[in-house]
Amino acid sequence: METSEHASGGLRTGDGPGGGWEHLFGEEHAALRASIRSWVQREIRPNVERWEDERWVPTDVFRRLGETGFAATPYPVELGGQGGDHLTDAVWTEEIARSGSGGLAAALSAPTTIATPPILKFGTPAQRERWVPPVLRGERVAALAITEPGTGSDVAGIRTRARRVDGGFVVDGAKQFITGGVRAQHYVTAVRTGSDDRHGGISFLVIERAPRPEGAQDDPVALGADRGDGITTSPIEKLGWHASDTALIGFQEVFVPEDHLLGELDGGFKLIMANFQWERLSMALGAVAAMDLAFEQTKAYVAQRRAFGRRIADFQGTRWALAEIGTEIEASRALTYETLHRHVAGDQVIREVSMAKLLTQRTAVDVIDRCLQLHGGAGYTKEQGLERAWRDARLGPIGGGTDEIMKDVVGRLMGL
Repeated sequence: METSEHASGGLRTGDGPGGGWEHLFGEEHAALRASIRSWVQREIRPNVERWEDERWVPTDVFRRLGETGFAATPYPVELGGQGGDHLTDAVWTEEIARSGSGGLAAALSAPTTIATPPILKFGTPAQRERWVPPVLRGERVAALAITEPGTGSDVAGIRTRARRVDGGFVVDGAKQFITGGVRAQHYVTAVRTGSDDRHGGISFLVIERAPRPEGAQDDPVALGADRGDGITTSPIEKLGWHASDTALIGFQEVFVPEDHLLGELDGGFKLIMANFQWERLSMALGAVAAMDLAFEQTKAYVAQRRAFGRRIADFQGTRWALAEIGTEIEASRALTYETLHRHVAGDQVIREVSMAKLLTQRTAVDVIDRCLQLHGGAGYTKEQGLERAWRDARLGPIGGGTDEIMKDVVGRLMGL
């Protein structure tokens, strides 16, 4: 098992949280962490470069993940999960973030981290039985479809319309920036079913795609075409997260049965808000893990790279830079883990989650940028992986609620 020291005195190791936070995680979490890290090193990291170049993670990877149960840890045993909690989910989130590809981590995590929890929390027993186990097994991919062209962070402004018809609803509209949206077999979708009142009149529907044609290629073009269900998808080219099939989705006269309504009619806005907390805390956990990975790589590089007859690590400027980076990582970890601890305890931590998301995402961009700088010209090359890490991190201050939204949430909860 690899180790990593976050300062010359060894604040922590790469095998666990360290830094005084060992009380959060027990022996079972350590064993889970070791298993996931081994699997990522063996099954994922050797393929990251190819999947990034291809802008696609093969579908069989989801099935192989399903066989491990790693992404299913917080789900009930009766639905095919491991009966764990948010701590086991945190271990998974941290370790898949160490894959070296933000897009890969998002692709594999989104179905269970953001798309399926609303079904688990608000679905009927029949809905949970229908849609949760296949996703946990990796047989189906689910996507959360909220954001629309022209709305962005303004989730109350969605315009995708679902009108009532005999036996269900007919949906027209579009969704944008949907993680896993090309390959997904069903979408947990926010639609407007009632009035145009911003926070009222929103509902959640589970919209299923027609089965993929027999023999269809496992690629975005083949999977994105209309299959006679009125749904089309196309991948969006992005600065980072290349391995993630982030999609633009079109719904045209799509019929959705009545029993696909999730939760109360016109009560969907509270489902959106409930889902945001773990999504944002997961982003904070992933950002800290990504910073760890970049930091470990950078310390190893400056320890062996020589310039002007000395190791780069021997220059005072290098030590100072690494001291600042290590301090910022540990400060990010402290806020994130304290928030995780309180969240698991059942405390109301909307403000703290927003703070953790705000701090870690911008810090990750800055930390990885400085790690790249310490690599000199090598950091700018594809080979080192830091240019990809920086591009992937840059989504953090935008996705899941922008920095500006987080500041507004925190300010309001401060009574301002």
